[in-house]
Amino acid sequence: MKILMVLTSHDQLGDTGKKTGFWLEEFAAPYYVFKDAAADITLASPKGGQPPIDPSSDADGAQTDDTRRFKGDAEAQKQLASTLKLSDVAEDGFDAIFYPGGHGPLWDLAEDVDSKRLIEAFAAADRPVGAVCHAPAVFRHTLGRDGKPLVSGRRVTGFTNTEEEAVGLTETVPFLVEDMLKANGGIYEKGDDWTSFVLRDGKLVTGQNPASSAAAAREILALLT
Repeated sequence: MKILMVLTSHDQLGDTGKKTGFWLEEFAAPYYVFKDAAADITLASPKGGQPPIDPSSDADGAQTDDTRRFKGDAEAQKQLASTLKLSDVAEDGFDAIFYPGGHGPLWDLAEDVDSKRLIEAFAAADRPVGAVCHAPAVFRHTLGRDGKPLVSGRRVTGFTNTEEEAVGLTETVPFLVEDMLKANGGIYEKGDDWTSFVLRDGKLVTGQNPASSAAAAREILALLT
Protein backbone atom coordinates (compact mmCIF):
# COMPACT_ATOMS: atom_id res chain seq x y z
CA MET A 1 0.00 0.00 0.00
CA LYS A 2 1.18 3.49 -0.83
CA ILE A 3 0.50 6.43 1.47
CA LEU A 4 1.12 10.11 0.76
CA MET A 5 1.95 12.23 3.81
CA VAL A 6 1.74 16.00 3.30
CA LEU A 7 3.55 18.43 5.59
CA THR A 8 3.52 22.20 5.92
CA SER A 9 6.26 24.46 4.54
CA HIS A 10 5.22 27.45 6.68
CA ASP A 11 7.54 28.43 9.55
CA GLN A 12 6.31 31.81 10.80
CA LEU A 13 3.90 31.97 13.75
CA GLY A 14 1.86 34.91 12.56
CA ASP A 15 3.53 38.21 13.40
CA THR A 16 4.93 37.01 16.74
CA GLY A 17 8.45 36.64 15.40
CA LYS A 18 8.43 33.03 16.61
CA LYS A 19 8.86 29.92 14.50
CA THR A 20 6.32 27.21 13.81
CA GLY A 21 5.98 24.34 11.33
CA PHE A 22 4.76 20.77 11.69
CA TRP A 23 4.51 19.03 15.06
CA LEU A 24 7.20 16.37 15.19
CA GLU A 25 5.19 13.75 17.09
CA GLU A 26 2.27 14.13 14.68
CA PHE A 27 4.60 13.17 11.86
CA ALA A 28 6.69 10.54 13.62
CA ALA A 29 3.88 8.53 15.19
CA PRO A 30 1.85 8.06 11.97
CA TYR A 31 5.03 7.56 9.95
CA TYR A 32 5.99 4.54 12.05
CA VAL A 33 2.44 3.19 12.18
CA PHE A 34 2.53 3.16 8.40
CA LYS A 35 6.13 2.00 8.09
CA ASP A 36 5.65 -0.87 10.54
CA ALA A 37 2.71 -2.00 8.42
CA ALA A 38 5.08 -2.18 5.43
CA ALA A 39 3.49 0.80 3.68
CA ASP A 40 5.37 2.64 0.96
CA ILE A 41 5.44 6.24 2.26
CA THR A 42 5.90 9.33 0.09
CA LEU A 43 6.43 12.73 1.74
CA ALA A 44 5.45 16.03 0.14
CA SER A 45 5.16 19.70 1.09
CA PRO A 46 4.20 22.90 -0.75
CA LYS A 47 7.81 24.03 -1.21
CA GLY A 48 9.46 20.60 -1.25
CA GLY A 49 12.69 19.81 0.55
CA GLN A 50 13.00 19.97 4.34
CA PRO A 51 9.74 21.08 5.99
CA PRO A 52 10.10 23.16 9.17
CA ILE A 53 9.76 21.40 12.51
CA ASP A 54 7.97 23.43 15.16
CA PRO A 55 10.71 24.13 17.74
CA SER A 56 8.29 23.51 20.62
CA SER A 57 7.68 19.98 19.35
CA ASP A 58 11.42 19.33 19.32
CA ALA A 59 11.93 20.36 22.95
CA ASP A 60 12.97 17.78 25.54
CA GLY A 61 9.56 17.74 27.22
CA ALA A 62 7.74 17.01 23.96
CA GLN A 63 9.67 13.85 23.08
CA THR A 64 7.91 10.50 22.71
CA ASP A 65 9.07 7.01 21.81
CA ASP A 66 8.28 7.79 18.17
CA THR A 67 10.20 11.08 18.07
CA ARG A 68 13.19 9.41 19.72
CA ARG A 69 12.98 6.62 17.16
CA PHE A 70 12.95 9.23 14.40
CA LYS A 71 16.04 10.95 15.80
CA GLY A 72 17.89 7.65 15.52
CA ASP A 73 16.56 6.86 12.06
CA ALA A 74 18.92 8.28 9.43
CA GLU A 75 16.80 6.95 6.57
CA ALA A 76 13.65 8.69 7.83
CA GLN A 77 15.56 11.93 8.40
CA LYS A 78 16.91 11.80 4.85
CA GLN A 79 13.42 11.19 3.48
CA LEU A 80 12.01 14.12 5.46
CA ALA A 81 14.77 16.41 4.21
CA SER A 82 13.83 15.73 0.60
CA THR A 83 10.03 15.95 0.43
CA LEU A 84 8.51 16.25 -3.02
CA LYS A 85 7.05 19.55 -4.13
CA LEU A 86 3.29 19.25 -3.76
CA SER A 87 2.55 20.71 -7.17
CA ASP A 88 4.53 17.84 -8.72
CA VAL A 89 2.49 15.13 -7.00
CA ALA A 90 -0.40 13.36 -8.72
CA GLU A 91 -3.00 11.35 -6.84
CA ASP A 92 -2.52 8.33 -9.07
CA GLY A 93 -0.86 5.38 -7.41
CA PHE A 94 -1.58 6.35 -3.81
CA ASP A 95 -4.03 4.48 -1.61
CA ALA A 96 -4.46 7.16 1.09
CA ILE A 97 -3.39 10.70 2.00
CA PHE A 98 -2.53 11.86 5.52
CA TYR A 99 -1.76 15.29 6.98
CA PRO A 100 0.23 15.76 10.21
CA GLY A 101 -0.56 18.94 12.10
CA GLY A 102 1.30 21.74 13.80
CA HIS A 103 0.30 25.38 13.39
CA GLY A 104 1.95 25.73 9.96
CA PRO A 105 -0.93 24.21 7.96
CA LEU A 106 -3.24 27.02 9.12
CA TRP A 107 -1.29 29.40 6.89
CA ASP A 108 -0.20 27.41 3.86
CA LEU A 109 -1.98 24.07 3.42
CA ALA A 110 -5.38 25.54 4.31
CA GLU A 111 -5.10 27.74 1.20
CA ASP A 112 -2.95 25.54 -1.06
CA VAL A 113 -4.56 24.77 -4.42
CA ASP A 114 -2.52 21.60 -4.92
CA SER A 115 -3.53 20.27 -1.52
CA LYS A 116 -7.16 21.03 -2.35
CA ARG A 117 -6.79 19.25 -5.69
CA LEU A 118 -5.34 16.13 -4.08
CA ILE A 119 -7.87 15.91 -1.26
CA GLU A 120 -10.81 16.33 -3.62
CA ALA A 121 -9.37 13.69 -5.95
CA PHE A 122 -8.89 11.19 -3.10
CA ALA A 123 -12.39 11.89 -1.78
CA ALA A 124 -13.94 11.53 -5.24
CA ALA A 125 -12.18 8.19 -5.66
CA ASP A 126 -13.36 7.08 -2.20
CA ARG A 127 -9.82 6.71 -0.92
CA PRO A 128 -8.96 7.46 2.73
CA VAL A 129 -8.14 11.04 3.74
CA GLY A 130 -6.71 11.70 7.20
CA ALA A 131 -5.70 14.79 9.18
CA VAL A 132 -4.74 15.31 12.80
CA CYS A 133 -4.75 18.26 15.23
CA HIS A 134 -4.38 21.52 13.24
CA ALA A 135 -4.19 19.67 9.92
CA PRO A 136 -7.99 19.52 9.46
CA ALA A 137 -7.36 23.14 8.43
CA VAL A 138 -6.78 21.60 4.99
CA PHE A 139 -10.55 21.11 4.71
CA ARG A 140 -11.22 24.86 4.80
CA HIS A 141 -11.90 25.08 1.05
CA THR A 142 -12.17 21.43 -0.05
CA LEU A 143 -15.42 20.34 -1.66
CA GLY A 144 -17.12 16.99 -2.02
CA ARG A 145 -18.60 15.62 -5.22
CA ASP A 146 -21.89 17.36 -4.32
CA GLY A 147 -20.21 20.76 -4.40
CA LYS A 148 -20.63 21.24 -0.66
CA PRO A 149 -17.73 21.50 1.80
CA LEU A 150 -16.12 18.09 2.15
CA VAL A 151 -16.80 17.98 5.89
CA SER A 152 -20.44 19.07 5.58
CA GLY A 153 -22.72 16.63 7.41
CA ARG A 154 -19.78 14.47 8.50
CA ARG A 155 -18.44 13.72 11.96
CA VAL A 156 -15.11 15.48 12.35
CA THR A 157 -12.71 16.64 15.03
CA GLY A 158 -9.58 18.77 15.26
CA PHE A 159 -7.70 21.01 17.68
CA THR A 160 -10.26 22.44 20.08
CA ASN A 161 -10.82 26.11 20.84
CA THR A 162 -9.95 25.41 24.48
CA GLU A 163 -6.69 23.70 23.50
CA GLU A 164 -5.79 26.71 21.34
CA GLU A 165 -6.60 28.99 24.25
CA ALA A 166 -4.42 26.89 26.53
CA VAL A 167 -1.38 27.37 24.29
CA GLY A 168 -2.10 31.10 24.12
CA LEU A 169 -2.52 31.39 20.36
CA THR A 170 -6.23 32.13 19.92
CA GLU A 171 -5.48 35.67 18.77
CA THR A 172 -2.46 34.68 16.67
CA VAL A 173 -3.84 31.99 14.37
CA PRO A 174 -5.67 33.03 11.17
CA PHE A 175 -8.68 30.94 12.19
CA LEU A 176 -9.70 28.35 14.77
CA VAL A 177 -9.95 24.78 13.50
CA GLU A 178 -13.03 23.96 15.57
CA ASP A 179 -14.89 27.05 14.39
CA MET A 180 -13.98 26.47 10.74
CA LEU A 181 -15.13 22.85 10.76
CA LYS A 182 -18.45 23.90 12.27
CA ALA A 183 -18.84 26.77 9.79
CA ASN A 184 -18.31 24.30 6.94
CA GLY A 185 -21.17 22.16 8.19
CA GLY A 186 -19.09 19.55 9.95
CA ILE A 187 -20.61 17.65 12.86
CA TYR A 188 -17.82 18.61 15.23
CA GLU A 189 -17.10 16.37 18.21
CA LYS A 190 -14.28 16.35 20.74
CA GLY A 191 -12.88 14.44 23.67
CA ASP A 192 -11.20 15.86 26.74
CA ASP A 193 -8.41 18.31 25.94
CA TRP A 194 -5.03 16.67 25.26
CA THR A 195 -6.42 13.12 25.22
CA SER A 196 -6.62 10.86 22.18
CA PHE A 197 -9.84 11.32 20.22
CA VAL A 198 -10.31 10.15 16.64
CA LEU A 199 -13.34 10.05 14.35
CA ARG A 200 -13.87 8.05 11.18
CA ASP A 201 -16.77 8.99 8.93
CA GLY A 202 -16.68 6.93 5.77
CA LYS A 203 -13.15 7.32 4.42
CA LEU A 204 -12.54 10.59 6.29
CA VAL A 205 -10.38 10.30 9.44
CA THR A 206 -9.69 13.18 11.82
CA GLY A 207 -7.76 13.34 15.08
CA GLN A 208 -8.11 16.02 17.75
CA ASN A 209 -4.57 16.69 18.96
CA PRO A 210 -1.01 15.31 19.11
CA ALA A 211 -2.13 12.46 21.37
CA SER A 212 -4.46 11.33 18.58
CA SER A 213 -1.88 11.01 15.82
CA ALA A 214 -1.02 7.30 16.08
CA ALA A 215 -4.67 6.32 16.54
CA ALA A 216 -5.65 8.36 13.47
CA ALA A 217 -2.99 6.58 11.43
CA ARG A 218 -4.27 3.20 12.63
CA GLU A 219 -7.76 4.15 11.42
CA ILE A 220 -6.28 4.87 7.98
CA LEU A 221 -4.64 1.44 8.02
CA ALA A 222 -7.92 -0.17 9.03
CA LEU A 223 -9.59 1.37 5.98
CA LEU A 224 -6.84 0.01 3.74
CA THR A 225 -6.72 -3.50 5.17
